[in-house]
Amino acid sequence: MNINPLADRIRPRELSEVVGQRHLLTPGKALYNMIENGEVPNLIFYGPSGVGKTTVASIIAGKTNRALRKLNGTTASTQDIRDIVAEIDTFTAPNGILLYLDEIQYFNKRQQQSLLEFIENGKITLIASTTENPYFYVYPAILSRSTVFEFKAITPEEIVPAVQRGFDCLRAENGIAVEYSDEVLRKIAFGCGGDVRKALNTVENCYLATRAADGKKVITLATAEELSQKSSMKYDRDGDEHYDIVSAFQKSMRGSDPDAALHYLARLLEAGDLPSACRRLMVCACEDVGLAYPQIIPIVKAAVDAAMMVGLPEARIPLADAVILVATSPKSNSGAGAIDLALADIRAGKSGPIPRQLQNKHYDGEDAAVKGQHYLYPHDYPHHWTYQQYLPDAIKDRRYYEYGDNKSEQAYKQYWDKVKNSHD
Repeated sequence: MNINPLADRIRPRELSEVVGQRHLLTPGKALYNMIENGEVPNLIFYGPSGVGKTTVASIIAGKTNRALRKLNGTTASTQDIRDIVAEIDTFTAPNGILLYLDEIQYFNKRQQQSLLEFIENGKITLIASTTENPYFYVYPAILSRSTVFEFKAITPEEIVPAVQRGFDCLRAENGIAVEYSDEVLRKIAFGCGGDVRKALNTVENCYLATRAADGKKVITLATAEELSQKSSMKYDRDGDEHYDIVSAFQKSMRGSDPDAALHYLARLLEAGDLPSACRRLMVCACEDVGLAYPQIIPIVKAAVDAAMMVGLPEARIPLADAVILVATSPKSNSGAGAIDLALADIRAGKSGPIPRQLQNKHYDGEDAAVKGQHYLYPHDYPHHWTYQQYLPDAIKDRRYYEYGDNKSEQAYKQYWDKVKNSHD
């Protein structure tokens, strides 16, 4: 039995064998040309796991004369870096070192800084990979000395040939025929969430879970479904994938697309992230529907309370109702825009003393030009309104709120225009 995973055993050795990434690995593209020419600068590969970053780095190592050293940011220490640096200009690395640093985002600033001198003078060529945005997680000095290439998620159609190649490899290794349908291939390919490594792990698990009969193993669709379940979810609550999903969730509701909003809700719920789903739903009800349909806020709050009370899987029902309601409701961000303008003034120091008529009742000082508070109680006047100054003198004419162009806010505007004009 092989100890190495199937994904490692059939790892491509040529760029033409790499699954996906045609935007990087087609002849004529910059990265392809660099690799084929054998002159590779410091590189950072950015993208989700299982899309070929390590594979491409291994191919690069095979095309250079440099000693390949590998570190993983989750386990490597500063001493590991010192050990690699100590090899420079020795008989073990006469032409320099190619350092493949996986998960560089887990290296702290000091660890990353320790590489600077050596990648700058060319003694070490760094190929770093990360699943997180390097512009947030990689030390700027490292970033400025490297070229970033983004690896994209791989489509299920692109993964199908890799799944088939995996079964072919197992057949050759074990000398036992393997039979499977196109539905099995597609189920595994579509159930891996764009992660080739995960797909090949599923292939191997399907093979191991199937007994040989009459000299062959028949991989059933039921086995593929069982071993592929939930494998399509790629989710890290502290990572880019989390923020991408919740962002798409809210933007789909804001954009009045209930189908897309339900899709991203399903991704959050399948990952078990009920709090994020509830929070973004409440934010969207207030921020993006707001005064166009103000009754939506207590309705969505009730749905969120129900979801948190019953938990998953039942929580999906009130949340789905609320998501559809938010997505299909009229939209207005007039309230959010108004408070943001008010906050901007406060932060810019645009304020002043509260007008005397609005202050809490207290005695005037001897220096007061006009004695008395002179507050006008609106309920003593027709329509429960009368003019008086509410903003501080310095910004007394400032206007934050503009009525939205929806039915509700236009009704409010019509009412107040009539009331206030009647007092002129």
